[in-house]
Amino acid sequence: MADYIKGLFGGPKAAQSPIPAAHDADFADFAGAPDPSPASISPVTAAHISPTPAPFGGRPGVPYTKWYRVWERTSAADFMQEAFILPFIILIVLVHLWGTRTNRRKAKAWMRAHAPVLQQEFAVVGFGGRRAPGADDTLMKEKAGNEFVTYATGRQNVAFVDVKLSLLKRYNPLSQYSEMVLGFFFDSLNAPVERMEATSYCFDGKESQLVPSMGGAETKSAPNSTFDGFVWAIVHKNSMRRLRDDRYDISLTSTKDNPKLPAWATVMSEAAEITDALLTPELISAVEKAGEALEALIVTDQPLEQPKKLDETVPKKRITLSLHLPSSSTASAYDSTLPLFHYFLRMPDQLAAHAHFRPEAMRKVRATREEEIRKIRRVDEDEKAEERKLKSDKERKEKRDQLLKGMSAKEQEKYLAKERAKTQRKSEKARTMKG
Repeated sequence: MADYIKGLFGGPKAAQSPIPAAHDADFADFAGAPDPSPASISPVTAAHISPTPAPFGGRPGVPYTKWYRVWERTSAADFMQEAFILPFIILIVLVHLWGTRTNRRKAKAWMRAHAPVLQQEFAVVGFGGRRAPGADDTLMKEKAGNEFVTYATGRQNVAFVDVKLSLLKRYNPLSQYSEMVLGFFFDSLNAPVERMEATSYCFDGKESQLVPSMGGAETKSAPNSTFDGFVWAIVHKNSMRRLRDDRYDISLTSTKDNPKLPAWATVMSEAAEITDALLTPELISAVEKAGEALEALIVTDQPLEQPKKLDETVPKKRITLSLHLPSSSTASAYDSTLPLFHYFLRMPDQLAAHAHFRPEAMRKVRATREEEIRKIRRVDEDEKAEERKLKSDKERKEKRDQLLKGMSAKEQEKYLAKERAKTQRKSEKARTMKG
C-alpha cells in the first residue's frame, strides 16, 4: 500500500502502477503521442488578418477584417433597386418644390396687385392687424399648396370680406391631370380651374350686433346700411348651368340677356326693376374690361343649400365675386380685372343707397320666400304629427299589454277575438267608402 501511495505522488516507485496489466493494453495506441502544445495560426489565415489597429476608434490588437471594409465586400450591382427608385424620388421632390413655389409666386402676385385697393377700402387687411402699407408678410395665408386666403375688415356697410384663391395642384401632377380627365368625361365633375372667390358680408343694419363697440352715438350717426333682400347676378353663360345646379339661391332667378352687356354675359334676376337699379354704366364698363375672366357677380340673401329648417331662412345678405385667374404670375396681369374687383368692394354702398324697391316690384320676391317658409313649416308639422302618432301608438300598446297581463287565458282569448272583429269591421268600412 505504501508503494502505491509513493507511485501516485511521484515517488521512486511511480512507474509501478497497481492497475492491472490488462488495462494498459487499452491505452497502447496513445503511448507515442507527442506532448500537447499551443495551437498555431497557419500562414494562410495570418495573411487575411491584419494585426494593425482598427480605425475609427477601434481597440488596438483587434484583427481588422474585410467585413468592416464595405467598399471591398459590395459592388454597384448590389444597389440596382435603389438606383431605379432614387431618380423617381428626386423627381417627385423637385416637382413638388416647383409646384408649391409657382403657386406661392402666383398668390403673391395677386396680393401685390390687390393689396393697395384693399388697404384703401379697409382698415385691416390680412391676419396681422393694423400694419404699414408696405408690410405684406401677413396679408395672405397658405391653407394648402393650392389654396390661399386673405381677410379684410373695418369699413362702412361691410362686416368683413373673405378672399380665397384656388390654384392648380402643380405640386401633384398625377392628381391634377386625373381631375382634368374626369372633368372632361363626366359633366357632374368640374374640371379644375384657377379662380378667385371673394365674398363681402354686409352689415344690413346689424352693426350693433356684429360689432358691439359701434353701439351708442356712433351707430346713430352712421348711415343706414339696410337694403331689400333679393337674388341678382351677372354670370358668364358657360357658368349658368353649373351655378343653377349647385346653388339654391341662383335657382330662384330667371335668366334674361341684356343688350348693355357683352354677348357672353347674362343677367339672372328675380325682378326687372332690380336689374335696372344695379346695372350701372360703371359696372358695365368693369365687366367689359374683365372680359371672359368673369365667372359670376352675385348679390344674394338666400343660402347656398336649400333650407331645411326655419332658422336657415333668415336672410344673410352678401356679395360674391368669382374670377378666373390669368396664367401669368405678374401683378400687371390683373390690370383688366382690378376695376371690377374695386367695384365689388364698393357695391355695398350702392345697395345701401339704392336697393330699396317698390312693394309691387318685391311682391314676387317675398312670395317666393314665404312659399319656401310654408313648405318648411308643413314638413315640420308633418314630422311633429308623426312623432305624436308614434308616441300615442306606443302608449296604447303599453296599456294593452298591461291589460292583457292581468287577464286569465280565457279572458285574453275573448279580448283578442273582440279586437280582431273590430279591426275587420274597420277594414270593411274603408273598402266600402273607397268603392
